[in-house]
Amino acid sequence: MNISLKQLKVFVGITQHTTLSAASERLYLSKAALSMSLSELEKQLGHPLFDRVNHRLILNQEGQKLLPLADELLHRANDINTLFSSHAKASGTLKIGASDTIGNHVLPSILSGFRQQQQHYSQQVFISNSELICQKLRDFELDIALIEGHAQQSDLVSTVFSQDTMCIIAPPSHPLAKKPQLSFNDLANSQWVLRETGSGSRSFFLQNLATHIDNWSQSFELNTTEALINSVAEGLGLGCLSSLAAQYALNDDRVTQLNLNHSMQRQFSLLLHKDKYKNPLLTQFIDFCHKQN
Repeated sequence: MNISLKQLKVFVGITQHTTLSAASERLYLSKAALSMSLSELEKQLGHPLFDRVNHRLILNQEGQKLLPLADELLHRANDINTLFSSHAKASGTLKIGASDTIGNHVLPSILSGFRQQQQHYSQQVFISNSELICQKLRDFELDIALIEGHAQQSDLVSTVFSQDTMCIIAPPSHPLAKKPQLSFNDLANSQWVLRETGSGSRSFFLQNLATHIDNWSQSFELNTTEALINSVAEGLGLGCLSSLAAQYALNDDRVTQLNLNHSMQRQFSLLLHKDKYKNPLLTQFIDFCHKQN
């Protein structure tokens, strides 16, 4: 068996794009060359690595076994290529996933400091809800993820790197806005504007607040924080989100904060796939994140 790094690069590239056409554009290889390379790899291994479904390539169980090892070998090969380079301390591209609050309000500062310290400027950032970020990390489309709360998946390793304070917002004209301190009884029969399923803010509300509120109801759900703030400002319901995300709207008096007699703290977690190879660049970024708190 003589498996080449080129074959592994093609294999990993296809897992990230699901079609030969998309992978071809990304890897700057013809579809014929990609198809031949994949066929040779599957022949050498004695197993198909993808299920062919309607012109799409869906990673199967054998492919899932190979993916973390292929990812590690490609990263190690890159380490070898740059081992004796003057800037070998931080080489390659770092693919970072971040949930909405972290991606918009925390990560920019982290990246600025990391770039200044390490003189490394090649990062790709993907911002979405926590659930989608975790899935992309599990699929090895990301090197690292920063999310609100904790991951539930057994193949992801989670460590706390910072914390956050949540808040409840309402339109300034809301009757509860006049009360200096609220209890859960005050929130009975309230309507809420929530983020979509998979969002860390939604999970915090459901796990930490909703169970204490009698007869609450969902007005509707939205998939962006700004839309949630605007909806609350227009009187469509109460909202629960990070104080970081709400700060500008609070300062502009578009919304007001309701002070609930309850802990509103949550943690920010740094996630890695348990089989992810930690090259020097990734290790440096992990250490830098943990030193920011």
